[in-house]
Amino acid sequence: MATPNYSYEKRQRELAKKKKKAEKDAEKAARRAHGGTTNADPSGGGSDVADLPRDEPPPTSDAPTGGLPG
Repeated sequence: MATPNYSYEKRQRELAKKKKKAEKDAEKAARRAHGGTTNADPSGGGSDVADLPRDEPPPTSDAPTGGLPG
């Protein structure tokens, strides 16, 4: 059985990482050049739960709020 060539595998991972970074940099440059975003969130983060539409209103309770009666 052949032994694994770890240097080759590592080099392939490095090349893939480098290619991905180059694509990401090119996309960022294109966004800057056009002054807008292309299918990306301008905040740079993922979708926020607060931004999602709600299907139903929040539950209401008949329990007292903990304040003094009156």
